[in-house]
Amino acid sequence: MALANRSSPALVAVAALCFLAGRLAEDALGAARELAAALRAPLGLVGLALMAWALASFAWTPFPAVSLRALSEFAPTLLAAVLLVRLAPGRIPAFAGPLACASVVLAALVMAASLATDLRVQAWLGQRDAAFVFNRPAMTLVLLTGPVALVLWRRGRRVLAALALGLAMVGALRSISGAAAMGLIAGLAMAALAAILPRRIAVGIAGLGLGLAVALAPVEGDLLERLMPEAAHARLVQSSSRARVAIARSFGAAVAADPWRGAGFGVAPRFAETPVAARIDPELRPMLAVGHPHNTFLQVWAELGLPGAVLLALALFLGLRPVVGLRRPEAVAALGLAAAAAAIAFVEHNAWAAWWTASLGAAITWLREATKPESGSA
Repeated sequence: MALANRSSPALVAVAALCFLAGRLAEDALGAARELAAALRAPLGLVGLALMAWALASFAWTPFPAVSLRALSEFAPTLLAAVLLVRLAPGRIPAFAGPLACASVVLAALVMAASLATDLRVQAWLGQRDAAFVFNRPAMTLVLLTGPVALVLWRRGRRVLAALALGLAMVGALRSISGAAAMGLIAGLAMAALAAILPRRIAVGIAGLGLGLAVALAPVEGDLLERLMPEAAHARLVQSSSRARVAIARSFGAAVAADPWRGAGFGVAPRFAETPVAARIDPELRPMLAVGHPHNTFLQVWAELGLPGAVLLALALFLGLRPVVGLRRPEAVAALGLAAAAAAIAFVEHNAWAAWWTASLGAAITWLREATKPESGSA
C-alpha cells in the first residue's frame, strides 16, 4: 500500500472479498448477522445517515457528474474497508504479522534510500523522480505501523514491533511531507498521554480535539492569518503554509455564505464554479480552484453543510467510545491512531480519496486484530 498507494483501494477490496468469501463459506448466516448488527449500532446508523445526506445533496449539486465521480471512488472503497474491519480481525493468520513488518521495513528503507540518493532508487524502479511522491506512502506508514506493531507485540515479537516503529518514523520524517510529520508527532503525543492518564481522561482529550477540529474548521483560515507569526511561515515554506491559510480562508468564506446544506457532495474540484463561490469576496475566489480545501473537516462543511459536520462529529465521538473499555496498550494505539489521522486530515488531501479511506480501513483492521484472540471466532 505504501509503495503503490494508488493501488491501495484495489488491495483492500481484494482482501475484503477474500475474507467475505471465507466467512460466507464458514457461516453465511452468522456473517450476515454480524454485518447487520454493525449497521444497526449507533456508529453504523450515523454512518448511514451521513451517506444518506451525501446522496440527498445530489438534489442541489450544480455538478452531478463530479459528485457521482467522487461517490464512485469513495463508496466502493468504504464498503471494502467496512467489510475488512468487521470480518478480518480474529482471522488474520499468525504469519501475516511478520510479513506486514517486513513490508513496513522495506517501504521505509526504499523511501529513505531514494531520498538520500537524490531519487536514484526511484529512477531505477522506473517511478517518477519527484520527492513529493513519497508523501502518501509516508502518511500510509504513519497510520498503519502503530497497529501492526501492536499485533506483533501482543504475539511476542517485540523486536519486530520496535523495528517496524523505528523505521516507519525514519521514513515519515525523512520524507518532505509536513502532514506525515504532523501526524506522527500528534500520534506519539496522544499515545504518550494515553499511556499515563486514566482512560476516560485520555479519551476525553481526544474527543475534545476532534470536536474542535470539526467546530473550528470554517474559521481555521482567519484564525491562522491572525495568530500565525511570519517566523512560522518561514520555517514551513516547503509546506506552502501561506497558500494553505489562503485556501482555508476562501473555503471558510464559502461555508459562511451557505452553512446549512453545503454546495454538494464531492464538488470540491469545481468549487470555484459553484453558485456559492459567486457570493464571496472576489479576492477569495481564486483559491477555490485548487481542487479541495486541504482539510477534511472543512471540506465536509463546504460540501455537506451543518448537517454533514454534525454527523461527522457524532461518528468521530462514537468511534472513540469503545476505547474506554480497551486494555492500556490497545487504548494507547487506538488514541494514537485517532490523533495521527485527525492531524493529517486537518492539513491534507481530499476527504473522499480512495487511498486515504483504504489506509484508514487497513489501520483499523490491524488495531481490531490486536484486541482479538489469535485463533477462533472474532
